[in-house]
Amino acid sequence: MAELSRWWRYLAGKPLDPLSPATRHAIAVAPVLAWVGLGADGLSSSCYGPEEAFLALGSHTPLALFLALATSATVFIIALGYNQVIELFPTGGGGYRVATALLGPHPGLVSGAALLVDYVLTVSTSLASGVDAFFSLLPVGAQAYKLATEVGIVAAMTMLNFRGMKESILVLLPIFMGFVVLHLGLITYGVAVHAGAIGQVVPGAVHEASSISQAIGPIAMLALLMRAFSLGGGTYTGLEAVSNNVNMLAEPRVPNGKWTMFYMATSLAFTAGGIILLYMLWHAKPVEGQTLNAVVFASVIDNLGLGSPLARHALLAAVLAFEAGLLLVGAQTGFLDGPTVLSNMAGDHWVPRHFRDLSARLVRQNGVMVMGVSSVLILLWTHGDVSVLVVLYSINVFLTFSLSLFGMCVYWWKHRGESGWVRRFGLSLLGLTVTATVLVITTIEKFTAGGWLTLLVTGLVILFCILVKRHYSATRAELAHADAMFAGSPPAVDPAQAPKLDPAKPTAIVLVGKHRGVSMHALLWVQRLFPGHFQNFIFLAVGEVDAQSYEGQETLHRLQQTIGEALQYYVATCQRHGLAAESRAAYGTNPVMEFTRLVDGVMAEYPNSVCFASKLIFSHVNFLTAWLHNQTPNEIQNRLHVQGKQMVLLPMNVA
Repeated sequence: MAELSRWWRYLAGKPLDPLSPATRHAIAVAPVLAWVGLGADGLSSSCYGPEEAFLALGSHTPLALFLALATSATVFIIALGYNQVIELFPTGGGGYRVATALLGPHPGLVSGAALLVDYVLTVSTSLASGVDAFFSLLPVGAQAYKLATEVGIVAAMTMLNFRGMKESILVLLPIFMGFVVLHLGLITYGVAVHAGAIGQVVPGAVHEASSISQAIGPIAMLALLMRAFSLGGGTYTGLEAVSNNVNMLAEPRVPNGKWTMFYMATSLAFTAGGIILLYMLWHAKPVEGQTLNAVVFASVIDNLGLGSPLARHALLAAVLAFEAGLLLVGAQTGFLDGPTVLSNMAGDHWVPRHFRDLSARLVRQNGVMVMGVSSVLILLWTHGDVSVLVVLYSINVFLTFSLSLFGMCVYWWKHRGESGWVRRFGLSLLGLTVTATVLVITTIEKFTAGGWLTLLVTGLVILFCILVKRHYSATRAELAHADAMFAGSPPAVDPAQAPKLDPAKPTAIVLVGKHRGVSMHALLWVQRLFPGHFQNFIFLAVGEVDAQSYEGQETLHRLQQTIGEALQYYVATCQRHGLAAESRAAYGTNPVMEFTRLVDGVMAEYPNSVCFASKLIFSHVNFLTAWLHNQTPNEIQNRLHVQGKQMVLLPMNVA
C-alpha cells in the first residue's frame, strides 16, 4: 500500500495546501494559458465545422462569403453574450449557473445535463477526430490500432489532469501554438494571393444570391444559407468554457475572463471564417480520403514556391499533424469543464456530493474520472466512428447556449432601469435568436440520423439527477428535525470550573460532522450505552475543503467559523453536565485521512480510548443510500480496525 501511494504521488504530484493563499495564486491561470486550455475545443472545431457548412452549399459556392461573415459574426455575438455571464457569475458555473439562477432549478438541470453529455462527447469526438487525422498519415494497416490508441490517449489525459489544470495546459501549449502560427500564416497568405479577385467576391456573391432567389424564391435561398450555417454549428462549441471556469483564472477574474474570451473569439472567428473564404477562393473540391482542409492547404502550400516536393509534403504533414494535435488538445476542455459542471450540480444536490471532492492537488478528481471512463465507454460503443460521434455531439451545446442567453434576456428585462440595459438586452436577444435557430434546424436535420439518441441520453441523465435530488431532500428534511432540537448557542460554562481531562481515564473520541443533531445523537448514545464509564470526551471535526468551500478565503473562513462554533457547543454541553471535554479540528481535502490523523494523535495521548461516530440507517436500502451515505465513517472504521484500534458506529434511523 505504501509503495502504491508513493507511485501515485509521483504520477499526480505533491499535495498542495488548500489553506495557503500562495497555493491559490500558484494554481490560478493567466488569460493566455486559459486561452490554450479552454479555447482549444472551439479552435479545433475549425477542423470540421467550416467544412460541414461549406459542403452544404453544394454548387452555390459564391454564397460562402455570406457564410464566412455570418460565422465570424456569430462567434463574437455568442462571446459577447457570455461576457455578460462572466460579469454576473464571477465564481464560474457558466450555462448551468445562469439557467439555475435566472430561469429556475429545472431549466438549470436541463442545461447541466446537456453540458455533461456534451463534455463527455467533447472528449470522445475530439480524440477520435484527432486520431483519425493522425492515422491518415500512416499506412492502411495501422487502422487496426486506432481504437486502442484512442483509449490509451484518454487514459493518459485523465492521468495528466490529475496533476492540475495549469500543469495539463503547459504540456499541451506547444501543440496549440504550433496550430495557431501555421494556420495564421497559411490563411493570411492564401487570401492575400487572391487579393486581386477580392473585388469580385462581393458582386459574385450578390449575383449568386439574386439568381437563386429568382429561380427558387428568396425564402428558399435563405433556407439554403440557414441550413449550411446550422450544419456548421459545431464551429461554436467551446465558447462557453471560460464562463464555466472563471473561478480558475488569476485575479482580477472578470477582466481576465473577458480577455480570455476575446482571445478565443478572435482566433476562432479568424480561423473559421478564413478557412471558409479559402475554400471559396481556391475552389476547393472534396477528395476521397482527405478533409477539405487538407485539400485547400495543399493548394496553398503548392503555391508557396518551396521548390522541393518533399518540402511541400513535409509542410502539409505538419499542418495536418498540428490539426490532429489540436483536436486532442480540444479534448482537454471536456476534462476541465465537465468536472466543474458536476461540482456545481453537486452543490445543488442534483448529483452525489462526492463530485465536489478535491484531490490533494486540488483537482475535482471524481469528475475527471467520470469524464475519462465515460469517454472510453462511448469510444468502445461507437468504435471511434467520428461520423456517429459528431451527430451525437450536435444538439446539446446549442440547447445550453439558448438557455443561457434566454436567461440573460430575462435578467436584463427585469433590470430595465439599469444603465445600458437596452444594449445588453439586445445583444442577448440577438444571440438567443441565432442559437435557438441553429438548435431547431440542427435537431430537425440530425434527429433521425442519431440526434434522438443524444436527447434520450440527456433525458436519462436528468431522470437520474431527479432521483438523487429527491433522496437528498428527504434525508435533509429528516436531519433538519434532529438539528432543530439542538439549535442555538452553547450553554454557558465557567472555564475555571470546567472538569479537567485525565489521560489515564476512559476516553470517548466522538467524530462529529456538519449536522449537529447527528453528532449529538452519537454523544447521547455513548452515555446511554456506557453510563458513567467514559470520563473524558474529545470531539474531533474535519472541515472538508471541497470545490464549494474553496471558492475564496472568505468561504474558507466561514467553514472554520462553523466548525469552531459546533465544537464549542459539544464541549460546553459535556462540561455543563460535569464531564471533562475538549475538541480538535483539522482541515483538508481528504476527511478520512484528516480524521485518521486526529484519532492517531488523541489515542497516543489517551491510550484507554474508543472512537464513536453516527451511521445513518435507512428503512429502504438501495444503491443510492449505499453510494451517497456513510462512506466516510465506514472507511475510517476499517482503517482503525486494521491498526487494532476500536471504533463503534452508532445507528441513527432515517425514514
